[in-house]
Amino acid sequence: MKRLLVVALTLLFISGYSQSRKKTDFDADWKFSFGHAADASKDFNYSIANSFAKSGKSEKTAIDPKFDDQLWSSVTLPHDWAVALPFEKSPNFDVMSHGYKPVGGLFPQNSVGWYRKHFSINPADSGQRFTIQFDGIFRDAKIWCNGFYLGNNESGYVGVTYDITDYISYKKENVLVVRVDASQYEGWFYEGAGIYRHVWLNQFPNVHIEEHGIFASSFVRDDQGFITVSTTLANKNLGEEPAEILVFCYVTDRNGKKIAESAQNKIEISPQQSRTETQLLPISNPHLWSLEDPYLYKVVAVIKSGGQIIDMQKIRFGIRTITIDAAQGLFLNDKHVKLQGVNCHQDHAGVGSAIPDRLQYYRVALLKEMGVNSYRASHNAPTPELLDACDSLGLLVIDEQRLLNSSPEYLDQFERLIKRDRNHPSVFLWSIGNEEQGIQYNSFGKRIAQTLLAKQLELDPGRTSTYAADLGNVFNGVNEVIPVRGFNYRINSIDDYHRDHPGQPTVGTEMGSTVTTRSIYKVDSVNAYVPDQDITYPW
Repeated sequence: MKRLLVVALTLLFISGYSQSRKKTDFDADWKFSFGHAADASKDFNYSIANSFAKSGKSEKTAIDPKFDDQLWSSVTLPHDWAVALPFEKSPNFDVMSHGYKPVGGLFPQNSVGWYRKHFSINPADSGQRFTIQFDGIFRDAKIWCNGFYLGNNESGYVGVTYDITDYISYKKENVLVVRVDASQYEGWFYEGAGIYRHVWLNQFPNVHIEEHGIFASSFVRDDQGFITVSTTLANKNLGEEPAEILVFCYVTDRNGKKIAESAQNKIEISPQQSRTETQLLPISNPHLWSLEDPYLYKVVAVIKSGGQIIDMQKIRFGIRTITIDAAQGLFLNDKHVKLQGVNCHQDHAGVGSAIPDRLQYYRVALLKEMGVNSYRASHNAPTPELLDACDSLGLLVIDEQRLLNSSPEYLDQFERLIKRDRNHPSVFLWSIGNEEQGIQYNSFGKRIAQTLLAKQLELDPGRTSTYAADLGNVFNGVNEVIPVRGFNYRINSIDDYHRDHPGQPTVGTEMGSTVTTRSIYKVDSVNAYVPDQDITYPW
């Protein structure tokens, strides 16, 4: 399937814009081959050759830029190698829960994949900065550019971006290499394997707006809207002189008509430093984002130097208010809304986890048609295009962290998730985790939750968080500190919990463990059929 919008190269052409920011679609022309999680000779000598002894030295492995990959398969991203594997008949739960696909620790021959991409950079762009942006890789990915190690992204769901400026060759071909190890699961559901989301090459000047460097928030007072725009700027010049720049932002309607503009603030940024500039823009008679009318404005942040625009970034943004009341529930723009939601994993029949953009919009539109007004991303960070679809079509989203963990690794994943998604009007709640039975009811869970909640409030004070607890009328642990108590099942305990804790809002985060057979209306124990009437379910 083709993507909804196929954009090979995005350029911003503006009068007086001397150095254009570019975002290049890097999905095409990758080479792919299986490695091996248990046999180094079948894994391109990865664990035999000493690839970390010297920077940029990776001979005798697939990391080497000179490695011959002509016999490898040609693939276009997003790519999920697991969905193409044959089915495996096995009583093992890990195989069963992953769609009976032979991937994971029991199948080392199918659980490591190598990707390589060759590309060239125009020598005229040698003064610019370059980053490579991976929106999602499952899982445990190690990444190199021209033999130089960039890093290890352990998350299967939160993307990662690396600055590759220092490793770019302008005189010959460049090579990106990614080794993906999917032998370790994260979920108990189909997760796929490989670079299953988009990849982008970003190019911008040394003085620039940082990645996810625009944060817009809004409030409405007496039919007057206000958008607060915080723009984080960076100076990556190597000299000693500070950069003197003008920073401003403006708002357009959905058709591009400018309706508000801030003052142009003059600031200085020292080399290798960053700073954030915050500006307030009033919007008269704002067109509010709602489920029935998901209206989106555009917020544009601009940097000027020497009378010319040197960088700018644009986001879509919706003005709306969310109120969550312990007694009365959820209000969107002061209108009471009863959540009629679904929990959705990201995979889809036939394509696995490598979902084309068009399919995201199809799924959201179909859910809306069925009467759904809210979506919980179960149980991990959603792909950015899913949130774009929810913004555009009008669906509220619970955006979920993969694990209840406050270690540096998972705190960094949570921070990347919030910074990436906090401008989406569809996101109305963050979820800090799901069903952590071992710790959710004790002091470990409470302390971890407090750390994650503090980070959420630091990065996005206009929203709050929930946690999906498969507990009944239990207040210990996470539930002591979570602003909105989430219930997974335990239907008979909700009224008692609300009675005992009337000041804490509750939300059904996962309520329908319905076990039925479509179009069957009687119990048939011979064929193991149960009626399709929502009358048969576990606790």
